[in-house]
Amino acid sequence: MTYRAPVNEYQFLFDHVVDLGQVSETELFADASHDVVEAILLEAGKMSEGVLAPLQRNGDMDPAALENGVVRCSKGFGEGYRAIAEGGWVGMAASPEHGGMGLPQTVTTAVNEMMASACLSLQLNPLMTQGQIEALEHHASDEVKSVYLPKLISGEWSGTMNLTEPQAGSDVGALRSKAEPKGDGTYAVTGQKIFISWGDNDFTENVCHLVLARLPDGGPGTKGISLFMVPKRIPDENGQPGVANSLKVVSLEHKMGLHGSPTAVMQFDGATGWMIGEPHQGMKAMFTMMNNARLGVGVQGIGVAEGAYQHALAYASERKQGPAAASGTIAEHADVRRMLLTMKADIFASRAIALATAVSTDMARATSDGDWQARAAFLTPICKAFGTDVGADVASLGIQVHGGMGFIEETGAAQYARDVRVTAIYEGTNGIQAMDLVGRKLKDDGEAAFRLLEEIETGAEKAREALPALAGAVWDAAETLRETTEWMIAQDDMQDRFAGAVPFLRAYARVLGGHFHLKAAQSGNAAQKALSAFYIERLMPEYAALLSHARAGQAGLYAVSLDDLVSG
Repeated sequence: MTYRAPVNEYQFLFDHVVDLGQVSETELFADASHDVVEAILLEAGKMSEGVLAPLQRNGDMDPAALENGVVRCSKGFGEGYRAIAEGGWVGMAASPEHGGMGLPQTVTTAVNEMMASACLSLQLNPLMTQGQIEALEHHASDEVKSVYLPKLISGEWSGTMNLTEPQAGSDVGALRSKAEPKGDGTYAVTGQKIFISWGDNDFTENVCHLVLARLPDGGPGTKGISLFMVPKRIPDENGQPGVANSLKVVSLEHKMGLHGSPTAVMQFDGATGWMIGEPHQGMKAMFTMMNNARLGVGVQGIGVAEGAYQHALAYASERKQGPAAASGTIAEHADVRRMLLTMKADIFASRAIALATAVSTDMARATSDGDWQARAAFLTPICKAFGTDVGADVASLGIQVHGGMGFIEETGAAQYARDVRVTAIYEGTNGIQAMDLVGRKLKDDGEAAFRLLEEIETGAEKAREALPALAGAVWDAAETLRETTEWMIAQDDMQDRFAGAVPFLRAYARVLGGHFHLKAAQSGNAAQKALSAFYIERLMPEYAALLSHARAGQAGLYAVSLDDLVSG
């Protein structure tokens, strides 16, 4: 199967659904004209199709390995990475001050999705670096910026994030890593970190680790944590990689998927590090990187969904079985057609949510407007959770479309499911994203949530004359969602909110998907109108059951004791 970058679909969304034009009208992003964006998408699409996509199976069949303390990457990954770096794709959104393109995050989001569709294992490397770049731009000293940013932006060096420890997963505050002042402005960082994506490689000159650790006077919990830059090789007086630092890759994790991406257990033994941000404010700095990564991970899920969909569509369009219809292929079977339409409609909805999140991020940065900032913050957990859920759902449907052949590794369908599964877990599990949505993101008494609902209902009212049935369905869904949002805000016991957080987030995503599909249906594109009708009539109604679940509260969860949950 040959991957084809969906450049036309991105451009359609930019023009008809998420309004990239408002971003290019700002002074900050004035250079991101329609023609420039189109040219960028075409070039990134060619690179993804011609260079990265052929590496997809290599990463799975020829996994990264640790040999005598050295990480050996999958065949062809070095060449693929150089294509990404030399094309400038690592530093697309980075500041031109240090060599970046200064492009909108929205454009970066589209390019990242293409690369993730083509080869997720490799794309994860520049994604980590992009998040580190943003964290350093916001929080690092000028000295650190001058040394690290040009190298990270050019792709000569790569970046990682080191949060998790064996005893400290989502509870980051339980970490034990320590940082001792050395008296010269640097720190000796000691501790072990696990699940470090691209903890090392054999194709960049240096690997730069952002590491969370506690100073001697750091208090308990997350409020006592600081952040440190700890490079694999310590830069010399010319900013070039010098002597080896006191750190090593202990082992590589044996994973369900993403075999081409080395996920390391890292050991730091008094390694030299430089503080990023203020003492005991490490989580604030790290959250900059994590929020960037949450959008990026949501997009990874969507990218895998696109790859899995194209793979399934190609198979269904060739496989002949059963009574001959128009073409005699299984793509003519009603149930297979249902699966293919579900895949495509959900990809469109999740992609629109991701691009809308990116547009909000760009507008917040360009205008410093509080409403845009709140909108971006509210959409981020929805983008991350729904995008990765769609990735897993579509990859699973892709296997189903293949039938028995989908369960056979040689077809490649199963790889998508194995690779994408972790995206619903890392950068905060989707349950944590949902808890953030009903907790922190509703602390404004739902102001950001209600502004979005008002936008959905206003859009539905405008569409009533042209598309009365579809518009009415979207309006009704938004009104029901409004009532449940009000219920959430009224709950003083956060456990009642948390008990229904996941269905609430998915319901919100379902309704947002309906809103964006409704906008697309008004574009005059007949095929898009039919796809949007499929989503609004057949997939969006899931919101009603989800919201009923969301309002059920915590009581039913604890009516069955742990002892009663035990089988036997």
